[in-house]
Amino acid sequence: MSIPPRIICTVTNDLNYDQRMQRICTTLSEEGYEVWLVGRHLPGSKPLTERPFRQIRLHCWNHKGFLFYAEFNVRLFFFLIFTRFDAVGTVDLDTMPAGATAAFCKNKKRVFDAHEYFTEVPEVVNRPLVKAFWTWVERLFLPFYRHAYTVGPALAALFTEKYGLPFAVVRNVPNTVMPIKKKAFSGKKILLYQGALNEGRGIEALISAMAFLPDAFELYLAGEGDLSKQLRERASYLQVDHKVFFLGFVPPETLRARTQEAWLGFNLLENKGLSYYFSLANKFFDYVQAGVPTITMDFPEYRALNNLHEVAVLLPALQPEKIAAAVLQLAEDTPAYQHLVAHCATAATVWNWENEKTTLLSVWQNALNGN
Repeated sequence: MSIPPRIICTVTNDLNYDQRMQRICTTLSEEGYEVWLVGRHLPGSKPLTERPFRQIRLHCWNHKGFLFYAEFNVRLFFFLIFTRFDAVGTVDLDTMPAGATAAFCKNKKRVFDAHEYFTEVPEVVNRPLVKAFWTWVERLFLPFYRHAYTVGPALAALFTEKYGLPFAVVRNVPNTVMPIKKKAFSGKKILLYQGALNEGRGIEALISAMAFLPDAFELYLAGEGDLSKQLRERASYLQVDHKVFFLGFVPPETLRARTQEAWLGFNLLENKGLSYYFSLANKFFDYVQAGVPTITMDFPEYRALNNLHEVAVLLPALQPEKIAAAVLQLAEDTPAYQHLVAHCATAATVWNWENEKTTLLSVWQNALNGN
């Protein structure tokens, strides 16, 4: 009996909350590959949830900044050097030095998974030295790769032109969930933001918008991040903390149930770099799959999708007053809201992982077969 190829995917985050990599690794595992997912152990990390693939956390002394990335890549390099594998799936630039070098040394296959435009994220784009470093990493190591994919058509076109390497599109869409009948929202209306509480996500404006909304609306934030403390202080300062609730990290299974309870979802990325401007956030598709209309930014990728299936209100400018106005307009126009709900049901049959995973499997099959 032949030994299945072993694929090691590498990330720098906590594995329990990475729905995207859980989907990817589960799909590869179900296809017959032996899959390992390597991430990091954080001081507050909870025990890993059992998955159909192996999960490994690397312990680091440093947890942020240059020292963390340097230490993690050194630890990851030695882990890969002393571990048998047939291919490395490098997720973003922050694991590329170790993945590219170890795979090159062992003459193994390499696949690049660009989850975002790393040198254009808000944490990097306005910091010249940091951006210069990651641009150097990009130029030095990306030529080692022959197979790659990213999360949306706009980024795929941009990367293909920039790097001369064809990028496939594997959108970050959820598995199909059982359809639910949306209840009548006669009392409180739950507004939901899911994702990292980080710079550039528009969360400050969203919390400020709550000051313009009556108490019939409650905002739930599912996630944590660099701005967790400041955002809680902001809610308190604006005296909206009685209707703004921070849920912390929520396991994916629990988050799906929470999403289905929501009346409206939010995806308010700021135009702070091309990564966000050309993004296709997983939360957008998660809301759709749950039958929850969305208020999202009027960025090219969301506009293109909304032209196919009108599931969202597109916001031209990220201002608290405009966010509140969009919410109130939907609340007052029940036919318009139900129109969006109906389109969510249609879009959910198209924008799902069952359709999307065929491209992922094709990329990996070509990589492992040397095509």
